[in-house]
Amino acid sequence: MIRADVIVVGGGPAGAACAGRLKQGGAQVLVLEKQKFPRFKPCAGWVTPCVWRNLGIPSLEYPFGLTEFDGLDITFWNLHFKFHTRQYAIRRIEFDDWLLKRSGAPIHQHQVNQITEIRDGFTVDGEFSAKYLVGAGGTSCPVRRIFFGRDDVHDRGNMIAALEEEFEYPAMDRECRLWFFQDHLPGYSWLVPKSNGWVNVGIGAMADSLNRKGERLQDHWHRFVAKLEQDGLVIGHSYKPLGYAYHLRSNRSAIQRGNILLVGDSAGLATRDMGEGIGPAIESGILAADAILHGTRYAIRSIPRSSFPLGALVKAMRK
Repeated sequence: MIRADVIVVGGGPAGAACAGRLKQGGAQVLVLEKQKFPRFKPCAGWVTPCVWRNLGIPSLEYPFGLTEFDGLDITFWNLHFKFHTRQYAIRRIEFDDWLLKRSGAPIHQHQVNQITEIRDGFTVDGEFSAKYLVGAGGTSCPVRRIFFGRDDVHDRGNMIAALEEEFEYPAMDRECRLWFFQDHLPGYSWLVPKSNGWVNVGIGAMADSLNRKGERLQDHWHRFVAKLEQDGLVIGHSYKPLGYAYHLRSNRSAIQRGNILLVGDSAGLATRDMGEGIGPAIESGILAADAILHGTRYAIRSIPRSSFPLGALVKAMRK
């Protein structure tokens, strides 16, 4: 039996940030991750300046490809404007692997199947044991499923259904483009240029709204990529998008039960306006680690519910 103070289930940004802070604080921590890193993960990869502050490094010290934007090109229904802001884009295959290695925590490639609560903590599949358990395994996290069941934030009203693809397209320009509510989509679409000739194209919508209207996300996807072709933004690409789901921030977020803590997408922390997940994941991982280290209650009140202040967006729209 391998023993530690804390077992972190999931090695993505939330789990890696949590493990890194725990190790810095002197805790014995191990990470259980079902996939071998580096692993390909399509994602817009949107990273805010707050992420670098939380990690304690300047963006310039990030050792892999980083796209920097001084603004976002936004279409809101039929209103088009430029929102001036400093943002970044990373590739998850690079960022996640770097962040997990940076944590310095022991990593075990392991698919979690059974978690047993014992008198002084938890055992995982009869191989690992710890006093604390952190669920960082995303929307389908086994920690959330086993211990929180249906009494959690994962209701259909907060679910985002998404399709996206990341591919090489060296001809892409450097503009990050967002389209909100185009063709009555209950969500938004994006085109995010990455470093070294990569680009991410995606579309996300409220699953409940799609179902009520009897619409399919795939139909919106086909209209969106046709628009990219028509506008000359992406020409001649044969798409093979991947689908997934995640949850926006809810007032009913279930994040802790005793010595069990949920972070990142396991807790449903994506921002309400942009569906941003990396920033909230990292901040929640750090907050959970601090709560364990100091024996305090885990709270996420400091994590913003929105990526941008509404007033700033309204001001940009009126210019």
